[in-house]
Amino acid sequence: MTTSHSDLLQLKNLGVASVNILRAIGIHSCDDLKQVGPVQAYIRIKLRGIHVSKVMLYALQGALQDVHWNDLDPEQKQQLVAQAEQALTTPSPGSDSRPAQRH
Repeated sequence: MTTSHSDLLQLKNLGVASVNILRAIGIHSCDDLKQVGPVQAYIRIKLRGIHVSKVMLYALQGALQDVHWNDLDPEQKQQLVAQAEQALTTPSPGSDSRPAQRH
């Protein structure tokens, strides 16, 4: 096991399976997770076709805050889900699938 692998395993809420998923999307250390953030990490997981529930999103946030995912504030959970859902339903920049908005 590499140092960065054990680094992630030291975080609350993350076990071997979660760490392997994170490694599959290019997150190899706690610093990587901090840089990417929980919402973007969750989005990368979903876009990779890996089936995870919203608990993964909560677990990633909790890992960065050093709290059990179930102890996150319900409002914070709602915000995380809203951010992830918005990002997952919004076409990526440069995509022509959305009409230009005029104000």
